[in-house]
Amino acid sequence: MNEDQFRTQYKKAVDTMKSNETMKQGLVNKMEQKRRPRKMVYIAASVLVAAAIGLAGPGVMKQLNGTATPNQVAQVDPGTPAAGNSAGIVIPKIELPDKNSGVSADMIALVVYKGNIYTQAATRIEAADAAALRGEKLGRTTSGIDEWSGKDAYTELASNIGETDIYAVKDYDSGFMIMSYTEADGQVFAELYEHTNGITVNSGADLFGKLNLEGHIASAQWESFNSWNNGLQQNKPLPEGAALDGFLSALMTAKPLAAEPLTEQGIYDSEDRKIIYFQLDNKARVELTLFGQGIVRYGNAPVFFEIESGAFEALWNSMKQ
Repeated sequence: MNEDQFRTQYKKAVDTMKSNETMKQGLVNKMEQKRRPRKMVYIAASVLVAAAIGLAGPGVMKQLNGTATPNQVAQVDPGTPAAGNSAGIVIPKIELPDKNSGVSADMIALVVYKGNIYTQAATRIEAADAAALRGEKLGRTTSGIDEWSGKDAYTELASNIGETDIYAVKDYDSGFMIMSYTEADGQVFAELYEHTNGITVNSGADLFGKLNLEGHIASAQWESFNSWNNGLQQNKPLPEGAALDGFLSALMTAKPLAAEPLTEQGIYDSEDRKIIYFQLDNKARVELTLFGQGIVRYGNAPVFFEIESGAFEALWNSMKQ
């Protein structure tokens, strides 16, 4: 889908949608899941509407076109080496905007919970399967955050996704992942949000270990860059066996790399990429991007991981066109 088609389709949806805020956000989320080059980040509904009618500023349009750093929410430090620990990468807390500066922030979907900012997860769940993963209710969001909000707006359970109930997610630590869940007009609207800022990553286990991959992968698929980039969804089974097992083990010991240098060096300019999808036994789906240089990235977390070369190449070579 090109930019003009996206705008046309989204504007038609906005023109016909109901006023109910939950329904609006549900439709926005579904629209945002359309595949586009460089994986369009999840933008707040208010910014998306502006983009649909041609009012978005240059910063937002850069994100829509996939040229901005894909982890931006307000101001995000894209990962720096940990002091005194050459192996660790510090992902600082998201730097909240100062509304007095007059600068608006490019937004992605977010929820504030226990003083931390949770952003749209790279782990997906279908609406039909969401109820089974829903844990205890944690509260209900308010909708006070937009791209012009200052620090004072980021209060407990504030969000830019409208008013919706927030739950813990079964099988996951709520310090890492939570869920929004709403039923309206016979439909379920559910999304996962994860906390991947304000942490230090010393190895792949500090991130991948939270995804509950080990012993819970029901099936695995992979997709070529051409298919992914053009929204073809030509997924193929990922062969089981030693190559996959070795790769999963290597994920846990992978070396973290700061995102900014690799992004500046043009890692996303290369089409030497493959995407793998792990369907877990709880119906959640985890997506990883593999780069031909032996590097893996999960979602928008501002950190890449260098995988042991033998394990990486074995899996990479098993994924044949």
